[in-house]
Amino acid sequence: MSFDYSPESRSLQDRYDTRRVADRLAEVKVHHRFTDADREFIEGLDMFFLATVGDHGQPTCSYKGGDPGFVTVVDESTLAFPNYDGNGMYLSMGNINQTGRVGLLFVDFQRQRRMRVEGVAELAPGHVLLEKHVEAQFMVLVRADSIYPNCPRYVHHYELVERSRFVPRVDATTPTPDWKRADWARDVLPAGDPAREPGA
Repeated sequence: MSFDYSPESRSLQDRYDTRRVADRLAEVKVHHRFTDADREFIEGLDMFFLATVGDHGQPTCSYKGGDPGFVTVVDESTLAFPNYDGNGMYLSMGNINQTGRVGLLFVDFQRQRRMRVEGVAELAPGHVLLEKHVEAQFMVLVRADSIYPNCPRYVHHYELVERSRFVPRVDATTPTPDWKRADWARDVLPAGDPAREPGA
């Protein structure tokens, strides 16, 4: 499987004399199967950024967070992550149903490392991994086409202060976000949403 640069990328590479290094990076860094090191990196993180594109060509990017291990490398070409309750817009998930094309950016801000995964995603309700993720609505499976690290020089160094208390956990009750209690939201929440209950 090759890694193809667009004509526009090639034009910029030629303008700034980076075609040789771009070709070398594609040769030595881009791969199409997850390695043990890839698995360790991905499964050790608690967040990533997900880019999707709809059938009109409009991209969107969203943040996905959980506890370390919420993304699972299922096999050498597939990873999976849970979809938790959000704002109900389903922009990213709707795009996945439309085109399937995704880009994932994993960043470790503490060790200042990053990795890209590009491929095709699908929604997987009823997947066996749902048992591992309390309150997840469904799993998302990503079949990787290209996996590669990026230069980390502009990754800022951050230290973790606290993980989100809203991440569903087996041993805790997931709190209700304040926005669901707002007058504009409460009467339009999904049936069965805990925030609809009096005193929520």
